Amino acid sequence: MKTDLTDTTSSKINKALVLGRRAIGTPAVGMVLTLVIVTDEENAYDALKAANDASREHPSRTLVVIKRVSRSPRDRSKARLDAEVRLGADASTGETVVLRLYGEVVDHAQSVVLPLLLPDAPVVVWWPVNAPTDPANDPLGALAQRRVTDTYAAEQPIQELTARADTYTPGDTDLSWTRITPWRSMLAAALDQVVCEVTSAEVEGEEFNPSVELLAMWLSERLKVPVRRARSAGPGLTSVRMETSSGPIVLDRPDGSLATLSIQGQPDRAVALKRRETAELIAEELRRLDPDETYATALKFGLERLDEEAATIAPEPVAEAEPKAAEAPAPAPAKAAKKAPAKKAAAK
Repeated sequence: MKTDLTDTTSSKINKALVLGRRAIGTPAVGMVLTLVIVTDEENAYDALKAANDASREHPSRTLVVIKRVSRSPRDRSKARLDAEVRLGADASTGETVVLRLYGEVVDHAQSVVLPLLLPDAPVVVWWPVNAPTDPANDPLGALAQRRVTDTYAAEQPIQELTARADTYTPGDTDLSWTRITPWRSMLAAALDQVVCEVTSAEVEGEEFNPSVELLAMWLSERLKVPVRRARSAGPGLTSVRMETSSGPIVLDRPDGSLATLSIQGQPDRAVALKRRETAELIAEELRRLDPDETYATALKFGLERLDEEAATIAPEPVAEAEPKAAEAPAPAPAKAAKKAPAKKAAAK
């Protein structure tokens, strides 16, 4: 069931929700939380689809806040709120309200959202794109217990990750962190199978992927070892290698679906480690609404400290690479000297 409201108010939207529930025969409110999605028109469809899929596990009232750009000063001076109320099969297992804000009301989105929040239920705010630098101090973020961002969708992901560390507030989280949950579980399980001491590690993944940095910081902080990052063609994270006193432990996923876990002295094992959809990531974040202290510790470890430890604590690979680099050019002149006469002969 869909109801379109043009130039409306929050009270009229609430009334439409009540009337809609009665019309479809479900007057009781069975939602467990309010999910507020702050996005633009371009990304609204994908974000709402992911939220509807996640609502099968977490029935919720989903409020999609779309701030429309006014093209002229006259339009910017006019405040208007349009809404689309979806119930029943059109909203999966919850309720959906799509809010389109125009003009001056764009700067006061919290006053529109506040009357629509479920009473005595937790609030989660999710920015699929264009997240604020400090989510906790954002007017909408201040209404929520959990604030979900995605640095992978930012224009400068690594710089965005550093900014998140500087403004972190308990309750903040990042889908780039959620993406590495299976990797962290597998690596922890691998270390439980052998008695060893980890001396160093390497994380390999595609360029400009904040999940690579977060996993490296988590490993370095938990294991107290230097961790290097290597670049690959992707997709996403492709490999983690830990050097231990009992031999290397390698978790390799070249195709984004099936991984291979290799432990010294044991047969290789295939591990299902597929890349997850956004709906699965959101559903995972909605399972626990308390602050993620592990994420906070890894995030605050810092990229600068990660680089310093990889450079100063473990200089051995750099020392080995220097002689090879010095020896490599040596045979080049000899090859060039041999090829030069051949070119002259051909010219003759």
